[in-house]
Amino acid sequence: MSSSSPQLAAPALAGGEGRGTPALPPTPRTASSGSQWRKIAIAAGFLAPALVFLGAFVVYPIVYTLIRSLFDRTGDGFVGFENYARMFTNESTFTAIRNNVIWVVVAPAVCTILGLIFAVLADKVKWGTAFKLIVFMPMAISMLAAGVIFRSLFQENPELGAVNAGIVAVQNAIGGGAANYEGARPRPDGPLVEDAGSIGGAAAVEPGGIQDFPLVGVRAGDVPEDAAQAEAADEPGGDAIAGTVFLDNIRGGGGTDGEIEEGKFGLPGMTVHAVDASGNVAASATTDAAGRYALEGLADGEYTVALPATNFVAGGQGVSWLSSTFITSVIILSYVWIWAGFAMIMIASGLSAIDRSLQEAARTDGASEWKVFTKITAPLLAPVLVVVLVTLIINVLKIFDLVYVIPPGASKPAANVIAVEMWTVSFGGGSDQGLGSALAILLLLLVLPAMVINVRRLRQERQS
Repeated sequence: MSSSSPQLAAPALAGGEGRGTPALPPTPRTASSGSQWRKIAIAAGFLAPALVFLGAFVVYPIVYTLIRSLFDRTGDGFVGFENYARMFTNESTFTAIRNNVIWVVVAPAVCTILGLIFAVLADKVKWGTAFKLIVFMPMAISMLAAGVIFRSLFQENPELGAVNAGIVAVQNAIGGGAANYEGARPRPDGPLVEDAGSIGGAAAVEPGGIQDFPLVGVRAGDVPEDAAQAEAADEPGGDAIAGTVFLDNIRGGGGTDGEIEEGKFGLPGMTVHAVDASGNVAASATTDAAGRYALEGLADGEYTVALPATNFVAGGQGVSWLSSTFITSVIILSYVWIWAGFAMIMIASGLSAIDRSLQEAARTDGASEWKVFTKITAPLLAPVLVVVLVTLIINVLKIFDLVYVIPPGASKPAANVIAVEMWTVSFGGGSDQGLGSALAILLLLLVLPAMVINVRRLRQERQS
């Protein structure tokens, strides 16, 4: 009994109240305050470079820009919200906002749609990798270089711009290769008359007759290279009218007006009509290199031989792509050329992660490829499409390089966007950094909603 007494007394001492209470387990030792501060210091050391960078390049510029927007152009006089009021009374600002709206509506949607189409098509062909490389390749080109490329491509002069060169070639092919002698006219005292742009003989001609067309006013550069020495037409048959269309002057001067002489060139490619008394075209012909023509198959009667006005209109010159009418479309096209590859790669990565068994099951059930795409593939890619679309919206709201490089001087106001307006007002001659800072804050406010959507989307993906 005496040996067990100490064992019975121990629980009572440990419990503090009553006998037989079991002893509590020992409390684990907590970390000391010094150890906690050491962990905080280590974390702060790792975060410090990023915090310093964000503070110096993000927070400080935003705060300083906001403060600067409340001062005048010199930065000395406080003007409150006057810069914001002035900003919304400038016509250039309204043009910039309108163009930014066009950019946001058109460019991201087109890039995303093309990226989706390219990603799906590349997934179905054997040479898909090469196709992706070709489409993505413009991303390797800087925006500045891409702007220079597109400005060169869309030059209005067909001899400089490849696009208009192709358009003019098609126009000339459709036009049958007809020549265009802009400015050509008859001599005032000659045997020809001009009416509504066309040139015809002053007197009617019967089959078997001759009608020549001596013309002046044709520039040397408009005479085709294949033009030869003018020659008199052969004597026509009883059902034809013949003649020569020629340039009625000799380089260096001399010669007799209205006569076909040495040194006078024929005008090839001219369209010639024989018009009957009712005003209908009875026959047509085209002049050869020496300017000769023959209108054949004519019935008896009198005809007016005429050169229609189509011979004297300006030749195909393409389209003024860089004018104020089309300039925004050209810049958006250049942006799509660059960024469609980015959208394609992002969507292709999402396409590779979806469950292909759903597509195969739909095909097994008899669904067409269009149904598989619209009912399965596109809905499964919806999260990726939203990310791509929002990213491109943020990007186009800040567009600057292409809009600054591509438009010529006369078209810059029509292509203006907020970022370019901000730079022009602040540094491009305006020297009004108060107004420029207000424009920068406006651009920040426009970008913030898209940034918030992207951040929320990323958080949802992490939580799912």
